[in-house]
Amino acid sequence: MMLRSLDKYSDIGLLILRVGIGIMFMGHGLPKLIAGPEKWVILGGAMNAVGVDFAPMVWGFMAAVSESAGGMLLALGFFTRPACFFLLNTMIVATSMHISNGDSFVKYSHAVEAGILFLSLLFIGPGKYSMDDQISSIRRARHTNGAKSEAVT
Repeated sequence: MMLRSLDKYSDIGLLILRVGIGIMFMGHGLPKLIAGPEKWVILGGAMNAVGVDFAPMVWGFMAAVSESAGGMLLALGFFTRPACFFLLNTMIVATSMHISNGDSFVKYSHAVEAGILFLSLLFIGPGKYSMDDQISSIRRARHTNGAKSEAVT
């Protein structure tokens, strides 16, 4: 079918997804990071929803860093899976907080959707057009060239 011909562009699709979502999460995270300790305490208070009630400033700071730095890493395709792991956990806490507050589905659906996306990217990986893939290619080439040199000697 005609749509089947788009299969060859899956890495471009991953690039668009990563860059778009990465930029959006940088936009979510940077204001939280810049807002400072008062905002971090409020953000960190969400950890109560998962039974953690100590160090809210630290947890809030980590959430803000997760969204801003994680978004940047996601956009670059650098340490993509670790970034998605931290972003996924941030979305789990956000979802838990909204549900424990009795918020409607409309309030927490964004966090659920983003969590599904980050979980999926954990499994899929960053794709060919990423820094992770470039680094892997360099390592593979070094390993292959190293094995060839040892075989020649």
